[in-house]
Amino acid sequence: MTKKTITIATRKSELALWQANHVADLLRERHQGLKVDLLPMVTQGDIILDQPLAQIGGKGLFLKELERALLRNEADIAVHSMKDVPVEEAPGLVVDIVLQRANPFDALLSNSGCGLADLPAGSRVGTSSLRRQCQLMSNRPDLKVADLRGNVNTRLRKLQEGEYDAIILACAGLERLGLGHLVTETLRPPHWLPAATQGTIGIQCRENDTAVSELIQPLLDSETALRTRAERAVATQLQGSCQVPLAVFARMQDGHLHVSALVGTPDGKEVLRSDIEGAAEEVDALSFSIALDLLEQGADRIISALA
Repeated sequence: MTKKTITIATRKSELALWQANHVADLLRERHQGLKVDLLPMVTQGDIILDQPLAQIGGKGLFLKELERALLRNEADIAVHSMKDVPVEEAPGLVVDIVLQRANPFDALLSNSGCGLADLPAGSRVGTSSLRRQCQLMSNRPDLKVADLRGNVNTRLRKLQEGEYDAIILACAGLERLGLGHLVTETLRPPHWLPAATQGTIGIQCRENDTAVSELIQPLLDSETALRTRAERAVATQLQGSCQVPLAVFARMQDGHLHVSALVGTPDGKEVLRSDIEGAAEEVDALSFSIALDLLEQGADRIISALA
């Protein structure tokens, strides 16, 4: 039976609502007459803003309320930033549909207009991510890292008010909110790697909901799905969570899949790196190989110490 109405569970933040409305618009374009409603919700990750994510349970805190709405049939789908989706999916739910990936990289925003290399020693840089902290300290051990939580506008306000000399955010979120012009420097590979699946929007639904699955299937971007599969496979092998400074980036070039990854200590004093490339159909083997290489270099020791 064809559904005539679909309800999207989403967080209430401006960026989350942009993403949910974007999915709603795409669904309306592909299914004439479909009615799409939003169910905005507040998650624990939105409420607890005075502690680092790594200390309060990690990125899954942004999903639990939305997942409950799906399991209670209060919503048909939930829209997430894929980097907030834990590598272990919730029982009874799947995230099989990902949209075309936006800008996957990190952005440095500074009050002085200086890039990362030119920030004065002792500058206070805000980030809530151990991955960003690790790479920041590895590149510029003379800077000071300070925890930064809140939505995009809250973080920007704190920068403008001088609480920080610079902050690091995701390019995709800034660009989606029309704030890309504020970026001082885009932090790019090979010197700086993004979080696994950063810039990718995922759609979650109930595992056996065939009607909903058929509705959202046309939104799937196959190349993004391949890159997502590679990056999440590496993160799974390395027990990727907010507690581990882990970065993974996969890209397609000339028909080949290139995967780069790193694991490091939060202070940036030790950073292990690995790169691999091969045929796209070997995605699982490539992901396993790069994770194994990092483990053989000592990533398991770093991960165990942070557990």
